[in-house]
Amino acid sequence: MTAPPLAPDVPGELAAAADQGRICALAAKGQRDLGKQAGRYPAIFGAEPFDSALYGSIAMAIAFGAPWCTAEQLRITNRAVLWGFAADWHLDVLATSRQDVERVIDGCLAAADGRQVAADDFLGQLLAELRDDLATVPAFTELRGVWRREVELALTAMAREWEWRADRAESGLLPSLDDYLANAANLACTVVNVAHWIYSGDEATHRHLDQLVTASDEVQRILRLVNDLGTYERDLRWGDLNAIMLVADRSDVEQMIDRLVENCRALLAPLERSCPVQAAYLARQIGFSSGFYRATDFWGVR
Repeated sequence: MTAPPLAPDVPGELAAAADQGRICALAAKGQRDLGKQAGRYPAIFGAEPFDSALYGSIAMAIAFGAPWCTAEQLRITNRAVLWGFAADWHLDVLATSRQDVERVIDGCLAAADGRQVAADDFLGQLLAELRDDLATVPAFTELRGVWRREVELALTAMAREWEWRADRAESGLLPSLDDYLANAANLACTVVNVAHWIYSGDEATHRHLDQLVTASDEVQRILRLVNDLGTYERDLRWGDLNAIMLVADRSDVEQMIDRLVENCRALLAPLERSCPVQAAYLARQIGFSSGFYRATDFWGVR
């Protein structure tokens, strides 16, 4: 007679499920806020890939990345991700010329600098709202330059990928994997993390922001590759670049991820002492994305 399976640890499962339920509640609140925010900018978010599942996936990723935060603290982080997706859409899909690319970048940098944004520049207006929200915390006065730098780095990286795609269409040329990884700011991970840390971080977080950014950049490179492993077929259909296109075999990308993760652990080790919560935040980003991209990705139908 086969022995019955071991009974589950009912008290442990109860506690785990309660904690997961709380995180899902954070995600639900975040999704509702993102839906309302997107509804205010139909010119940006009317495209089919911007669906409710995208907003829910963003909010879920952020909630599971920082479950110790309140919904109000995560509101800024969620909206920063939303701006990143909108900027990517503008530069990846809508821009048909270098002039279009420069127009997007100029408008967003004007918003980041606090300058006037054109009435029809909805992407710039979205970023200006984020800037004003960040300005409500005292730390922004000192750390604004860090955030502004990351905004420019993300936009510049998106523009560089636009150029790579144009070169590929014209001559078939592709970047090397090293150059592709060096451009991982196009994922807009670190710029989101900086906004999160400025808005919700404590004094220790703000003192160690430079170290956190260095670790975040390594996480960004990991997530760039994890994303590519999960979205290769979609990128082929959409005509997007993907790391797998740049190497002889998919295993080369997997091995690169392993090396980057090892280096990331070394970067996170001192932060586990100085900023343990934020070190955990970065580690959870890797873990969540590794599981998420095994089954789906953020974008809807294009």
